[in-house]
Amino acid sequence: MKPYPLFLKPVMKDYIWGGNRLHRQFGYPMPGARAAEAWVLSCRPDNCCAVCNGEAAGRYLDDVLRQWGQTQEFPLLIKLIDARDRLSLQVHPDDDYARAHENSAGKTEMWYVIDCAPDAKLVYGLKTAVDAETLRRAVEEDKLLPLCRKVTVRPGDVFFIRAGTLHAIGKGILLAEVQQNSDITYRVSDYGRLGADGKPRALHKQQALAVIRPEPEARRRPPAAPQVVPGGTTQPLVSCPFFTVRRVCAGQMTFGRADGFVSLLCLSGDGLLMWDGDSRPVRAGDSVYLPAGVTATLFGAAELLETTV
Repeated sequence: MKPYPLFLKPVMKDYIWGGNRLHRQFGYPMPGARAAEAWVLSCRPDNCCAVCNGEAAGRYLDDVLRQWGQTQEFPLLIKLIDARDRLSLQVHPDDDYARAHENSAGKTEMWYVIDCAPDAKLVYGLKTAVDAETLRRAVEEDKLLPLCRKVTVRPGDVFFIRAGTLHAIGKGILLAEVQQNSDITYRVSDYGRLGADGKPRALHKQQALAVIRPEPEARRRPPAAPQVVPGGTTQPLVSCPFFTVRRVCAGQMTFGRADGFVSLLCLSGDGLLMWDGDSRPVRAGDSVYLPAGVTATLFGAAELLETTV
């Protein structure tokens, strides 16, 4: 089977803090009472996206990639997140800690705010540097939140969340998340909230203390201005050792790389993606995986997140 652009079916997650906007805005199925997350590019063994189009339709992405000779660990996990309520205060380990203690990659991530309530806020690191004893006491006594920086957000805001950075998505925020391919989360506080089973959700205070960065993050900078390019505009959002993300507004634009894959996530608008004598409509919510060496041209008017590694 020759490589071609793969349209992916998202893996849906029902968490207690989620809403139903992913269903209303993007047409994703409801996995339960809520649709908190849509994993739109996932190659995790227990939560892998299925292919929707072409010869590979109905097969899982990891199976198709193995057939195409890609045996290395898949590097990314991309999600859309609808926070009807606030998420727990949490932190993720870096590669060194995660490999040693979790047999996994670490988790550095970025957020792109698609939409939010007028007064929506999130937690982004600490206000000031704290010493080890102050940090330990605050974590163990569940008094860490007052030490954290709370940031009011607006659509289009970008946050880079290094491993070790305390963070929490606030209620009323719809965002896209690009991250390393890891599902390790250490909850520090869940505000006394009960899970679906009526019991407090598990906290991971000792693991969190081992990985929290005790210094504040640099204050966020506004994203770079969009740049006019042939066929549309591009806006760099984040570039780090794990991924590069840019926002693209395409009228007629060709995508693809010779030396790596490209992920396209359509946030709004629509168009027609054409490649090698074939085509498929693109609409908001569509996630497309372009294998290395495959190019495709989008015709229409669509806003996309383009992610590469």
